[in-house]
Amino acid sequence: MKAGDLLRSLPWPSTLRARIFVILFVGLAIAYGLSFSVLYLERYMSAKAVMLGTLENDVATSIAVLDRLPATERGKFTNWLSRGNYRFVLGEGLKGVPDASPRSAEIAARIEDAVGHRFPLRVEAIPGDVMRLQAHLALTDGSPLTIDITPRGVMPVADWLPYVFALQMVLLVLCAWFAVRQAIRPLGALADAADALDPKRPGPALGEAGPREVAHAARAFNAMRERIAHYLEERVQILAAISHDLQTPITRMRLRADMAEDSPEKDKLVNDLREIERLVQDGIAYARSSHGNGEKTARIDLASFIDSIAYDYQDTGKAVTVVGIVQGTASTKPHALRRILTNFIDNALKFAGGAEVGVEKKEDGSTVITVLDRGPGIPEDMLDAAMQPFFRLEQSRSRETGGAGLGLAITQQLAGTIGGSVKLYNRSCGGLAAEVTLR
Repeated sequence: MKAGDLLRSLPWPSTLRARIFVILFVGLAIAYGLSFSVLYLERYMSAKAVMLGTLENDVATSIAVLDRLPATERGKFTNWLSRGNYRFVLGEGLKGVPDASPRSAEIAARIEDAVGHRFPLRVEAIPGDVMRLQAHLALTDGSPLTIDITPRGVMPVADWLPYVFALQMVLLVLCAWFAVRQAIRPLGALADAADALDPKRPGPALGEAGPREVAHAARAFNAMRERIAHYLEERVQILAAISHDLQTPITRMRLRADMAEDSPEKDKLVNDLREIERLVQDGIAYARSSHGNGEKTARIDLASFIDSIAYDYQDTGKAVTVVGIVQGTASTKPHALRRILTNFIDNALKFAGGAEVGVEKKEDGSTVITVLDRGPGIPEDMLDAAMQPFFRLEQSRSRETGGAGLGLAITQQLAGTIGGSVKLYNRSCGGLAAEVTLR
């Protein structure tokens, strides 16, 4: 398996924050481990050099002293000549096993070199939990001498060193976390600003402070938002201008058609002109709704407001009823809210023949006004598209069925101007529910 395939097969965090943290922490930990290993190796090599140097110098001198002393006097000097990692024993010492390890060979070679190869040397290992060697030789008079050696692998570690190591690891974690936080926070702010991007509701610009790259990205995002808002405004202005300019020729055509002689062709022409005029009026209404109509916010009594809308429809013979108990007040733009509800009710009457209006107060203080019908509803995959401009579920050009496709788009834009939101969903018992939420 290749190295790249092996890396891809390893579990990898799903978030960028976790990935950067893992990379930083693992990299710093490896670097710290290498530094600690180099330090440990240096201490080991220093301890080994000190031990071998001691054996080479002090042991040679000590053997020469013991060799010149009378046999009866040697016992008095063995303790004095001994050191921390070796001691002298008069006699054969303990029974061991032959040791041909490189370390034993190196110790034996150092001692033999020090004494000038005058005393044949035999090194044996003493079994036990701690590494222990004994070098056996015979002095000039034939007396056996044993050098009991306990090699030291490394200088002893201070008791406080593990605590320092733990503190350094904690510092590594904190530094890695802080670095990740500093790197990811601007990206999170950019993502939040992108999620909240709504050219119809201009909010505060994204902060442009921070490192050069972050500030550049923030400036680019703010400029992009301004361009999007400018393009949308231009689109609406073009639609409003075209719709407005069409009214004059349509009016002239209506006048000419009215002065013509009565005939089936005249009736068809008048109906077509009326349809065009309705489309133009919807276009103007959509353009105006995108930026509001300058209406001021006022506090309304919900019961009186909803009842007045329902009574207007009932007076013309339309099946519009108010369900449940309506009470309380709301702060909103009355004309914009009325247009929203009438659009919902008109759609319900068109496709279901009747509409029910209900009001509910939520725990968070918001007010939800819902228009219910018992019609065919809207396919689930088209609920979002139904709020888009010029979208029609029924593709005919008939005013009675297809329409211009601007009603719900106008409703959505008006909801934005009053600080609310609209939502469509199919009822479980059949029909469609269209609700506007006032906050």
